[in-house]
Amino acid sequence: MTLLQDKIETAHERAKRKLLAARNAAGQWAGELSSSALSTATAIFALQKHLETRPNPAISQLIQAGRQWLKANQNSDGGWGDTVLSHSNISTTALCWSALPANGAAESWLTRYAGSLEPKAIARAIIARYGRDKTFSVPILTMCALADRLGSGRDAWRFIPQLPFELAIFPHKWFQLIRLPVVSYALPALISMGLARHVNRPSINPVSRAYRAMARPGALRLLQKIQPKGGGFLEATPLTSFVVMSLIGAGLHDHPVVEAGVDFLIRSARPDGSWPIDTNLATWLTTLAVNAIDGELDANFKFQISNFILNQQYRVEHPYTHAAAGAWAWTNLPGGVPDADDTAGALIALRNLDSPMNDAINRGLGWLLDLQNRDGGVPTFCRGWGHLPFDRSGADLTGHALHAWAAWRSAADPTLQERIDQASTRAIAYLQKMQRNDGSWEPLWFGNQFVADDANYTYGTARVVSALARLGAPSVDAILTGGVDWLLAAQNPDGSWGGGQQTPPSIEETALASHALAVASSRMKDPDQAKIAAFHGIDWLIEKTDGGQNFPVAPIGFYFAKLWYFERDYPLIFTTAALVAARRLLSES
Repeated sequence: MTLLQDKIETAHERAKRKLLAARNAAGQWAGELSSSALSTATAIFALQKHLETRPNPAISQLIQAGRQWLKANQNSDGGWGDTVLSHSNISTTALCWSALPANGAAESWLTRYAGSLEPKAIARAIIARYGRDKTFSVPILTMCALADRLGSGRDAWRFIPQLPFELAIFPHKWFQLIRLPVVSYALPALISMGLARHVNRPSINPVSRAYRAMARPGALRLLQKIQPKGGGFLEATPLTSFVVMSLIGAGLHDHPVVEAGVDFLIRSARPDGSWPIDTNLATWLTTLAVNAIDGELDANFKFQISNFILNQQYRVEHPYTHAAAGAWAWTNLPGGVPDADDTAGALIALRNLDSPMNDAINRGLGWLLDLQNRDGGVPTFCRGWGHLPFDRSGADLTGHALHAWAAWRSAADPTLQERIDQASTRAIAYLQKMQRNDGSWEPLWFGNQFVADDANYTYGTARVVSALARLGAPSVDAILTGGVDWLLAAQNPDGSWGGGQQTPPSIEETALASHALAVASSRMKDPDQAKIAAFHGIDWLIEKTDGGQNFPVAPIGFYFAKLWYFERDYPLIFTTAALVAARRLLSES
C-alpha cells in the first residue's frame, strides 16, 4: 500500500466514524446551522414589538441576550454579516442597526456604504442589492420603517413598495399569470408586509384603498391557514419574524398568527442569545450523508434510514405552495416546503439504501418530472415562476434531478422510462445552454463571498459534473469535458479549491471538486489528469482535516434571497464522499 493509499484509508475510517457519530438520538443527521446576525436582529425586534402590549420578563431576557450577542459579534468594520464568518453587508447591518439602540460603528459603516443615513440613501442601497425581486428588500425596509429608521409616521413608508396582498385571495393557479413581485415561497411576506404598508400609508387612490380593505379579511384567513402548526413559516426565523412584526405594525397584536409566530421565536432562541436562519436541514443532511457513504451501511441501518426518508414524503398537496403530493422538503418539521433538490436527494438516497421500487418512488420521480420547466431546466419549488432568481431553473438542481432519474430508470416501468428519457434529453440541452464559455456552471443555492458576483462556480460545476458522469450517454461528453477542464483550471497550486479561480479555499469546495473529478475521470480521454488532480485535492483535505478528524466550516450556503449560512456537517459529509470516491478510484486502478 502506498503512502497516499494509507492516508486515504485512515482518513476515510476516521471521517466515516465521525459522520456516523454525528447522528442524533433518532438516528438522523440534524446538523447545526450557523447562528445568524440577521435572524437574531429580526427575532429580537419582532419580540420587542410584541412586548409593547404584552409585557413578559422571559421575553425581555431573550431580547437582552440577543442584543448582547449582536454586539459581541459585530465585525471590526462596524457592520454585520449573516454569519460570524461572513463579510458585512447592507441587509444585515441595516437590520441590526434597526434592532439595537444607537450604534456609532454601524452608522459609520452604513454611511460609507450608502453615502449617508438619509432614508432615501438607505432605501436605495437596499433595493439595489436585490433588483426587481422584492422578496427581501421590502421586509428589510419594513423593519427599518417600524424602527423609525426611515422617518416617522406616514413618511417612513414612502420608500417601501406596496406589495399587492389583495391578490393573495385569488386562486393560486393565477399567481404565475399575475407575475407577483415576490418568489413562490414568500406568500406570508406578501400578505403581512402588504398589510403593514396599506395600514401605515394607504393608497391615495380610493378604489385601490377600498379594494385592499375588502381583501384584508380573506388575506388574513389565508395567512392563518398556511401557517405551519409549529408557528414558523418555512421553519425560518427571519420570515417568521418579518410576518410577526408586520402584523403588529398593522395593528394586529392579538392575531393568532402573531401568537403562534412569537411562540416559534421563543422556542428557536439559542442559549448564547442568537437565532439560526432555520430550525434544521434534517432531511437534506440525512440524504447527503447516506449518499456520501454510498452503500457502506449495514442492513439494519439502511432499513431505519429508508423508513425515515419515506416518512418525510409529502402525501397530500402542500397547503402553502400547492405542490402536488410526492416530494420532499429539507426538514422533517412542519414548516418545510417540497422542493426539487431535496426530492432528488431523497430518491438517490433510497436507491443507495437498496429500497425497492414502490409507489413512493414512482410518485417522487413523477413529481420531479412534472416540475421541469419549459426551458428544460428544473426549478426549486414551482414550475413556471421563472422571472425571479430563486424561482428560475438552476443548473445544480437540474444536474441533481438527472442523477435521480438515472438512478431509478432501470427499475421503472416502460412508460416512466420514456418520460425519464425525454426529460433527460431536455435537461441536458438546458445544461449545455447554461454552461458558461469557460466550462463552468453557476448554482442557485450556494455562493462564495470571495467571488465578485457571490457565485460559487466550483459548487455548481462539481454538482453538474458528478451528475453527468453517471449518465453514460455520449451526448454529454462535450459539456462534461468542459466542466472537468474548468475544475482542473480552478484548482489552486496546493491542490485546493475555492468558489472560483484564484479564490481562498475551503474544505467543502475542495471535497466537492475532488469528488467530481474522481467520479468523472473514467469518462475522460485522458483520465490520469483528472485522477491526479482529484488525489491532489484529497491530499490537501487530509492535511486540513487533521487526517479526517477536524472539519472547520465555511459560509458557502445561500438560504433565501442572498442570506448566507454555514452548516456544521457540510465539510464532514462532503469530505467523506470525496474519500469514498478516492478509495473506489484506487481499487479500480
